[in-house]
Amino acid sequence: MSEPKCMLDGFRVIDFTHVVAGPHCTKMLAEQGAEVIKIEPIGGELSRQLPNQKEGRSAYFIQHNIGKKTMCMDISTPEGQDICHRLIRDADVVVENFSPGVMKKHNLDWETLKNINPDLVMCSISCFGQTGPLSHLPGYDWIGQSYAGIIDMTGDPDDIPVFGEYAFGDASTGAHAYGAIVSALLHRLRGGRGQHIDLSLIEVLFSYHELHVQLYDTSKGEFQPKRAGRYHTLLAPIGIYRCKDRFIFILGLAHQWEGLAKAMGREDMLEDPRLNDLNTRGQYRDEITEAVEAWLDSVGDVHKAVELLQEHRVPCAPILSIPEVMDLPHCKERGVVRTIADPVWGELRIPRTPLRFSDFPNVPDTQAGMLGQYNHEILGKYLNYSDDQISQLESKGIIESKNI
Repeated sequence: MSEPKCMLDGFRVIDFTHVVAGPHCTKMLAEQGAEVIKIEPIGGELSRQLPNQKEGRSAYFIQHNIGKKTMCMDISTPEGQDICHRLIRDADVVVENFSPGVMKKHNLDWETLKNINPDLVMCSISCFGQTGPLSHLPGYDWIGQSYAGIIDMTGDPDDIPVFGEYAFGDASTGAHAYGAIVSALLHRLRGGRGQHIDLSLIEVLFSYHELHVQLYDTSKGEFQPKRAGRYHTLLAPIGIYRCKDRFIFILGLAHQWEGLAKAMGREDMLEDPRLNDLNTRGQYRDEITEAVEAWLDSVGDVHKAVELLQEHRVPCAPILSIPEVMDLPHCKERGVVRTIADPVWGELRIPRTPLRFSDFPNVPDTQAGMLGQYNHEILGKYLNYSDDQISQLESKGIIESKNI
């Protein structure tokens, strides 16, 4: 038996996802060798409309959909649904991130598909999950963050909450979905059956509260989680400190507190009994902050400050911009920024998927498909449709292809 080129060679995924959470999951599956067939609606999925655009082709879409075979069809029609059912009959995985009810409306829900393929692993990703009073509502990352208490914890104390322009809820839910799917496939390989996976953004995001939930519960409600702003609510020193015109994140707990004091030349603080106990040191946060920022002001350069702190093994980092991260030698050496080729954009830089395997160190060199690019190949090769049948589907508007 020949060695697979990638770990998921031989697995077929039918992908009904859009924007980020679902596409991030199926991109990870594709990068590990799974054959991912992405089915888009007529006109293409939403992310094809997002910036930046070149000749009608979205760089946003490319980033989240490399490695997938793209089809475009109207799944509201009996013909479109028949194509999907026939593809799913021989597939291993289905992934979708519509609002609950949409797949059922198109005869593509779990109850229907498990009868077509009992070995199928189906993963449904939504904001609120498949059940519960809110399950019927549409939702995106920031909606999930709002309901999960994430945005309420972001911003300055006693000020309005803020949100960040990044999709960590979507991307991490997609990564959770990837892990769940691979686990379900492993279970099936060990003799188990297919199953349905129900993943919600709100649950993934709520799991990120590593401190506040248990503090609120064990204090019987006396501890009320609040926005911390630049500095940690309870522990010190942890936070973002000013260094001239730049900022630096410093964390000085346990033995790291000793390293910080020595780096600052403030060994006298180690003799202060008020500051010896990690659990109570936070009560003197303002005093510690004043000392740290006075020292940083004397150093005057954020990179020099980082160097001095690192010499004493104090966890710290300059607050970097996106261009600075992309230009960081460490990130360059590890290939954190990946360069891909696209027929319209040419070379395009995107974040590298962070999974690294010793036996499969390289990410496959793949592209994102044009709209409906693989319609003919998949219908003809996999489902034995004739050229005439495919032409009829095109003339009826059931399938579509465009160079975008």
